[in-house]
Amino acid sequence: MTADNGTGQRQTGGKYVEPGEFKRDQNYITTRITADGRDGYPVEPGRYRLVVSRACPWANRLIIVRRLLGLEEAISMAVAGPTHDARSWTFDLDPGGRDPVLGIERIQEAYFARYPDYPRGITVPAMVDVPTGQVVTNDYAQMSLDLSTEWTAYHRPGAPDLYPEHLRAEIDEVNAVVFRDVNNGVYRCGFAGSQEAYDKAYGRLFDRLDWLSERLAGQRYLVGDTITEADVRLFTTLVRFDPVYHGHFKCNRQKLSEMPVLWAYARDLFQTPGFGDTVDFDHIKRHYYEVHRDINPTGVVPLGPDLSNWLTPHDRESLGGHPFGPGTPPPPPTPTERVDPTHTPLP
Repeated sequence: MTADNGTGQRQTGGKYVEPGEFKRDQNYITTRITADGRDGYPVEPGRYRLVVSRACPWANRLIIVRRLLGLEEAISMAVAGPTHDARSWTFDLDPGGRDPVLGIERIQEAYFARYPDYPRGITVPAMVDVPTGQVVTNDYAQMSLDLSTEWTAYHRPGAPDLYPEHLRAEIDEVNAVVFRDVNNGVYRCGFAGSQEAYDKAYGRLFDRLDWLSERLAGQRYLVGDTITEADVRLFTTLVRFDPVYHGHFKCNRQKLSEMPVLWAYARDLFQTPGFGDTVDFDHIKRHYYEVHRDINPTGVVPLGPDLSNWLTPHDRESLGGHPFGPGTPPPPPTPTERVDPTHTPLP
């Protein structure tokens, strides 16, 4: 059975790199949880469990959006460990190696409960229907939008509007190019199977980062004057850039900390409640360096870089805007969902 780290790249015995250009498998389970329940899964607090790994950038999006919107009580969260084998992500962080709500050792079990012959990668994030133990969806891009648009009855007072209707076309446009060239672009570099494929991906990645630097030089956030879904999606790649993508994935024209505009932008978000307090740098580094053995055969995890600079002043307030618009910051994470303080310089 195959597994992956939320990349869409199937893993068989730790193999990630194939000849030529990296091709992401983007065929996900597209069932949706909606207010009207049109796919058979209505919005219902307490019914679903969000399965994530803090190592995974795609799962990190869902963790952030859930925090910002205050959906912790409505949707519980299971955290898989930072590494996995060829079969599946495992709940090795939990007592006895089992998720205490779903009662399973591997997220694979929830996939097979619905699809006994599921042929694709076993990915996180995934939403699981607790009563049946079956996976509902792993379509991470739609999942985060649905948290904003379908779960509004359970948003906390003061929750931000991460996908405002009047900005959706622009958000979608920005998200599309950021996904193609940056979110997925770092994987196209890291999993390139030829020099030509790597060179092409490298050029597209840094051309887009230059474009983003120009865009963000005069505005605090990517779209509009408040945090939106677009900022969440870019942040989870930027926060992993220096710890893993720069070295491990050979995205090494510059470090993020050497790109002044993007570095200040990323620090601004990191220091905003709901962003940095979801990041576990230890899990991130362990995952990439330990799991991708065809890129890093020894599995040795680097000790650097120094992370204390994430808390240095960013001075982005001078550009105006307000992170939550007329809303308010989320409260601190619950004790059971706090990141180990030794794993990240929490703001």
